[in-house]
Amino acid sequence: MKQPFQDNKELTMTKQRKMILTLSVLYTVAILYFMFFAFGRTDAKEHISGYTFIFVPDSFFKMPALTDLLHPSLMTLVDLGNIAAFIPFGLLIPLFFRVNFVRFMTLFFVSILVLETLQALTFLGSFDMNDAVQNSLGAAIGFGAYKLGFRAQNDWRNLIRAAISSAVLFAGVWGLCGIVDQALTKEEGPFVAINEWIDSSGNLTTGLTPHPFSVNGQDVTPQYNLYAAGSDHPETFTYTNEEEMILSFHYGIPEPLDDEGSIRLSVNGREVLTSSGEEQRLYPELFPATFEMPVEAGSELRITIEGNQILWDVGYRKMQYFWN
Repeated sequence: MKQPFQDNKELTMTKQRKMILTLSVLYTVAILYFMFFAFGRTDAKEHISGYTFIFVPDSFFKMPALTDLLHPSLMTLVDLGNIAAFIPFGLLIPLFFRVNFVRFMTLFFVSILVLETLQALTFLGSFDMNDAVQNSLGAAIGFGAYKLGFRAQNDWRNLIRAAISSAVLFAGVWGLCGIVDQALTKEEGPFVAINEWIDSSGNLTTGLTPHPFSVNGQDVTPQYNLYAAGSDHPETFTYTNEEEMILSFHYGIPEPLDDEGSIRLSVNGREVLTSSGEEQRLYPELFPATFEMPVEAGSELRITIEGNQILWDVGYRKMQYFWN
């Protein structure tokens, strides 16, 4: 009396597995379509003249914030999809093939590298190690969900339990990526005034004593420092920074002096700023002017001031990790 029941049960399980296998094949085809043909890849192919290979993973942990989901952009969906879209493979492949975690992840990662290479060689995308790592993270989440979810005989019940496990694990990985991203992202530190420069004579100088003045009718009171040219010759100030920083300062020609004067800033011999009194006369709304730019560690800064031009509140904000 039990044999027909057992046969019906096995038949039902077989049908379930065939249906799951069919869905798996269709899902794989859909993923391959998005990897090679979606997002205008075929149109963009005509404008690509060289292969793109990014071998070093450097931003695979960058994930959209929760606030980004309120108004998601295409890139937000792509960033999430790089992980979420590959979770089903970690669920389905172990369902049909006996494989342990290490072997599964090795084969999956190699397969993704092959697909990434094909994307680059066919000009339908690029080889990006960040994408490969994110795709593999998704597969690892799926494998973990498979181990947590498939503990009963009913495949549909197992899939539901595994889907819930996937959501929980994905949320955990998402949060962990956010923590890693925060830990590895440099932020601007507090403002630090540069009060010692090497002047044209090779000596350290602190510049002039800060005092109030007016530029184009706007009252200015320097808080930290003030630098100006000599009475009859240009003055060059040199400074070498030890760490990555954001350099900033203000400049202009104070009233009632004429517009004779200029300022030039170079970083490692490359001029990055030049301004003259004539610009202040032609575009008074831009003055007093503020300059700000990132500077790499070990760079030599050279500022040359001529005529009535002055420079004040020169300093930097060091780029640092939050734990500093």
